[in-house]
Amino acid sequence: MSRLLIFGLGYTASRFAAHLRMAGWHVAATRRGAGPDALAFDDQAAVRAELAVATHILSSVPPADGHDPVLDHYGDALGQARWIGYLSSTGVYGDTGGAWVDETAPIGTGRRNARAAADAAWQSLPDARIFRLPGIYGPGRSALDRVRSGHAHRIALPDQVFSRVHVDDIVAGLVAGLAGPPGIYNLSDDRPASQNDVIEYACDLLGLPWPPLRTLDEAGLSPMARGFYAENRRVANGKAKRLLGWHPAFPDYRAGLRALNATTSPTSASAAPAPD
Repeated sequence: MSRLLIFGLGYTASRFAAHLRMAGWHVAATRRGAGPDALAFDDQAAVRAELAVATHILSSVPPADGHDPVLDHYGDALGQARWIGYLSSTGVYGDTGGAWVDETAPIGTGRRNARAAADAAWQSLPDARIFRLPGIYGPGRSALDRVRSGHAHRIALPDQVFSRVHVDDIVAGLVAGLAGPPGIYNLSDDRPASQNDVIEYACDLLGLPWPPLRTLDEAGLSPMARGFYAENRRVANGKAKRLLGWHPAFPDYRAGLRALNATTSPTSASAAPAPD
């Protein structure tokens, strides 16, 4: 039996775990604190016992205080697995002024220096797959939810463009990566777009008015949210298509938001799958 150990059972990794369990895999995972579905990350004995039998390892744990917690605590025991994956971020590319970037672009020039260092460290492991992800959306975590809650913003930043990806397309990319060659892969949709376009389309789907157009200062965004708007890039996904045979089921935000809206509309709510 294939055995996967996931470090960090978050939004994306939990959906990957559910997919593999349905396929007959044994899946163990860690969280900061132990729970019914995960081990405590700091429980060295239990985690190392799982590492000793794991055939596959996936980390979705971001750096903390400039260090990668998984590599710091368990790096010496990772090499025995035949497959290693790491969920990184396309933020490692920094600001490109809206230009396209692929996996050959330099990293570490933006605001996520710790993430870039962790990305490079995971690349050094034998047979590692690095999956660089842009903005993630999906059930319970999309522009539709922000619009419904009244927390959506439209920011007056002409020509600002971002890439994004539906969580189910990440899972499909990880599944494809199980049989694909080691390397770095951008998992993003086919149509980078401004955040304003996404919010406006979400409003249109819900039949709600667009939020007012504001400056960054007027919007009162948190420092983290302001940092999101400090960078501008388009992320290319051709390598994952060529080498993994992966193609996003939701090639743009419109397809993704339409599908999410359909599963939560009053006419389809009874048939909609429960979000994770």
